[in-house]
Order: sequence, then structure tokens, then C-alpha cells
Amino acid sequence: MAEHSLQLTADEKAELAELFDTVDVDGNGYVTVDELGDALNTVGIKIAPYEVRRLINEYDLDKEGSQGRGKLQFEEFQQLCISLRSKDIATKFRKLVTKRTNLDTLSGMSQASAEGTTHSVRHEEEVAFSDWINTNLGHDRDVGHLLPIDADGKSLYAKVNDGILLCKIINHSVPETIDERAINKKNLTIYRKHENLVLALNSASAIGCNIVNIGAADLEQGKPHLVLGLVWQIIRIGLFNQIDLQHCPGLAALVQDGERLEDMMKLSPESILIRWVNYHLERAGVSKRVSNFTSDIMDSEAYIHLLNQIAPKEAGVTTTAIHETDKLKRAESMLCEADKIDCRAFVTAQDVVSGNSKLNTAFVANLFNMYPALDKPEDIPDWEMEGESAEEKTYRNWMNSMGVSPYVNWLYSDLCDGLIIFQLYDIIKPGIVNWNRVHKKFSKLKAFMEKIENCNYAVELGKELKFSLVGVGGQDLNEGNQTLTLALVWQLMRAYTLSILTQLSGAGHPIVEREIIVWVNNKLKSSNKKSCITSFQDPSIGNARVVIDLVDAIKPGSINYDVVRSGLSEQDRMLNAKYAISMARKTGAKVYALPEDIVEVKSKMVMTVFACLMGRAYIPSTGTVVGSNGTNGQ
Repeated sequence: MAEHSLQLTADEKAELAELFDTVDVDGNGYVTVDELGDALNTVGIKIAPYEVRRLINEYDLDKEGSQGRGKLQFEEFQQLCISLRSKDIATKFRKLVTKRTNLDTLSGMSQASAEGTTHSVRHEEEVAFSDWINTNLGHDRDVGHLLPIDADGKSLYAKVNDGILLCKIINHSVPETIDERAINKKNLTIYRKHENLVLALNSASAIGCNIVNIGAADLEQGKPHLVLGLVWQIIRIGLFNQIDLQHCPGLAALVQDGERLEDMMKLSPESILIRWVNYHLERAGVSKRVSNFTSDIMDSEAYIHLLNQIAPKEAGVTTTAIHETDKLKRAESMLCEADKIDCRAFVTAQDVVSGNSKLNTAFVANLFNMYPALDKPEDIPDWEMEGESAEEKTYRNWMNSMGVSPYVNWLYSDLCDGLIIFQLYDIIKPGIVNWNRVHKKFSKLKAFMEKIENCNYAVELGKELKFSLVGVGGQDLNEGNQTLTLALVWQLMRAYTLSILTQLSGAGHPIVEREIIVWVNNKLKSSNKKSCITSFQDPSIGNARVVIDLVDAIKPGSINYDVVRSGLSEQDRMLNAKYAISMARKTGAKVYALPEDIVEVKSKMVMTVFACLMGRAYIPSTGTVVGSNGTNGQ
């Protein structure tokens, strides 16, 4: 590709970043052929699909560390706009973004801002997320002093600085993530607010939010781009949580001819939602189909027919809005129909007409969660309805919290080309991956062998890190062998945990498990605690008292022992485990384990709990989340 001398101004770059984010529906950091075509079409540039594909191939740079494969990251997208500037396309993009997103451009909001970085915040997202919070948490007395947030959403940033609201949003999206007993709700001094924010950040990480480089101080200061980004991640996770077979067995009805149910469920949540919309459009007997939640929904036609199809008959939802010729008025009429079934959420008529992908995706996800209107096919056996296990979800959340790209939706299929695994290796031991050996994009004719070669190299690197990979080959990872893939993934998580612990301890040698056990017992003894452990399989761990005591030893006086149960019953053990994990996170430990991991004494995850607490003991309680590179992310 030829070099281009023209450069974008800081404003143009910021605005292009907003457009990039708009068409990047799933927020995975790149745009595909379809998404780029939609973006060009939106600004009035009509280019045939094969020409869009040619542009993608030309500007998809095969550089070290790139996630290529026919997709454009922002820098590549920016170069495309520079090269097309002679045709005024960049100018059209700029006008479009200014019109569509109604941006506030913020500077000086971070350390990088001093070097010229700007951050943009969308008014419509402020409004949409604030409205969602008011609607879903307005009944909660614990946030009565904060809600409602004003209609224009501007007060959102001040409302999150005591941490309570963020904790509540997390629990709404993923129920019981945070034990309510761990949240400081009274006597909210600056210090106690700070504790809540630390709890919220570490809990957000545990459910799969990427919070690297976000600290409690950023939230205390109400930095808009960081607050809005975090709130969206939490809401998105909650919206997509129900798009699985456990919550909606009727998803099996979306399987297409010649397709297996398990293959359909490997699709991204956005792709499943698109298939769901088209399923109901087909049942409605209309020819309209969608392939995105940007340009394909701007005329509201798909929404009008979808609402009519999924709404209960008694709701009186009609398709009369289809006859409105003005797009904005048609969108408003459509939303009035959505309001009849209490689904007027996230979007305004303008958001529909302008094709705001993030808010329209949220609108559709909410419709699905409220009224899926799907019946499970009778010929699908129950055993095929098993979905993601708790162990798989924990590993996937850990990966996503590391900021890997693309976002991991399904553990096995999303790891089958090795690229996610290489990113994790580079986080665990920077520089270990020779990216010149990695196929970052795949040719049509050799894709299978190139992915196998990547996976073989992934196994090779695991052995270099002394992983136990007997019987594990590249083909096993490529084929998604569950047992062998989990064996590698666990060792990746273990290596990451121990590498961070080693850095924090300053021991000068890699920390091993037996040192953690010795440290735990010494810490408990020096704090006059009676509990102790003999191993990570010690049955006494099951009542969670030892974890609770260790938290109190690390941060004296943090535990309210009045709420700690005896641990004799299964219910007591679970309540203690929930409290233990939340309190560990509140002290600053980045714990990914689940309460059941402690109750059932799952030795692997139990080890990570104690390792994270040991690491926490080596750092001050700054409220800063430890970044993926082992540094304090500011």
C-alpha cells in the first residue's frame, strides 16, 4: 500500500474514532467487510461489495501484533480515510459523525491527554444509560439518594463516585456478583466510597469487563469516557447473559438446515440477535431482512414487523407505523408501539434513524430478553441444551478482562486459531511470542493448515513456560477438544496469577504454590487467627472462614464478624463464600473465583483466591486495578 502524505487533524481523528466505534457493533476492535460497507453507504458512498473487500485487503496491514484476517483496526481504517481524502470522503465522515453522534470532545482527562489524546462522549449514550439506570434501579432504596439521574444524563458521572450505584448496576446485570453485606451504604466517608469503587471495579473484571487502566480515582473524578465505557460494558454483559439455551431453550428454533445446535450457539450474541430478528421477519411473511443494526434498521420497517410478531396479542401492537413516510416520525410511531409492551428502552427515534449500532443492539437485546417468542423444537433432546459451564465462563471472563481482541464469546471456537492464546502469552511473559511465526490472517486455500500451525506454536510456547501438556497437540486446540483446551487455559490463568504475584512480591524467583500455603498460614498466625490450611484441597476451606480470616488479617477490622455464619449448613457455607469473595475484591484483590469454587473446594480456583490475596498484601490499598502487564493501571 502506498504511503499517504495527508494527515487527519486531532478533531477528525476523534470523530473518525466515533464512527469506527459506531460500526464496530460488538466492540471487538475492528470492522469487517459488511461493517465497512455500511459505513460507506451511510455517508452516501455506494461501493460494490467486491470493491469494499478490495479496500479491506489493501489496508489490512500484516504487521506484528495485528489481528488481521480481512478486518480493519482503527489505525488501518484511518489510513483508508486519508487515502480517500481527495474524494472528500473523510470530510463526509466528519460531517456525518458530528451530526449523528452529537459529541462532546473531552481533553485533559488522562495522563495521555497531555500528549494530545482526546476522548469523545456521546450525548445519546449518556441519556440512554441514565434512563436504563433510572428504570431498573429506581425502586432500590440504597440508591434513593442518587436517583433519578437528570434527563440529559449529565449528572451520571457524579452519581457513581460513592460506588454504590456501580455495585447495583453490576448486580442487576449479573445477579449476586457482589454480596450486599460488603457494600458500604452508611457513613460514606471518602475512604468508604473508595472501598466501594474498588469493589465495583474488581467485580466488573470478574464478570468479563476490561478495566485495565481504570482506577478508583478515575471514577471518583467522574472521568466521562471511562465511566460511560464501564457502564456500557456492564449493561451489555447483562443484556447478552440471557442469550443462551439455559435462559431461552427456544433458541434452538433458530438452527438452520444442515447446522448443528452447538455451532449456532458459537455465534456472537449480535449474530444470534440478527438471526432472531430475521426469523420473526420470515414468520411475519415480509421480505425485509437485516444483516446489521445500523443501516438496515434506519427505516424502522424491521422493528415494526418484529414488534408485531413478538408482542402478546392483547398488547394491541400494530404495524400502522409502516405507512408513515417520514423516517423520523415512523421511528417515533414504532417506539410508541414498543412502549405498549414496556420495551421503549435505549433508543430515541433519532438513534434509530441515525443507525447508532450500540444503542440499537441494546434495544434489540432488550426486546429478545422480554419477548423472545420462541418455542423449543420437540426434536431437540435435552442433553443438547447444555450450555457454558461455570468453569468455562470463569476462564472466558478472565480472558476478556485482559482486553484480548476479538471478544471471547465461546471458549473453544474463539480459541481455535490460536490468536487469543498468543495475546495471553504476551501478557503473561511479554516478548515470548515471535509474531513473525504467527499467521495473523488466513488465506482461503490454506486457512486450515495455517490455523493448525498457529495452534502447534501455541502448544510449543506452553511447553517453553513449563506447562504440563502431555497428549495436547495443535489439532486438539483447533478442533476445540474441551478437556485438552481447558487444560491449557487453566495453566494460562495459573501462570498469569503467579506471574503477577511474583512481580508484586519482589521475591526474585517465581512464586510456587507451596510458598502461598506457607504465607497464608504465617499471615493468619501473626494476626492471631485460629484458622489455617494444609493444602488447597483442605476440606476446612469449604466454610470460607479461612478466606474471611485472611482478608481481615490483610486489612484489620475490615470484616464484620457479626454477619459471618457458623458454616455448618450448606446455606451458611455459601453465604460465607459470597461474603469472602466480595470482601477480598473490596480490599483490592482481583478474584475471579465463584462462591461455589470455595464451597466445593475446587483446588485450582481456591489457589487463585489465596494467590490474589497474597498479591494484595504486597501492595497498598490504592484502589488501582493491577493491569494486564502487572503494573498499577492508571
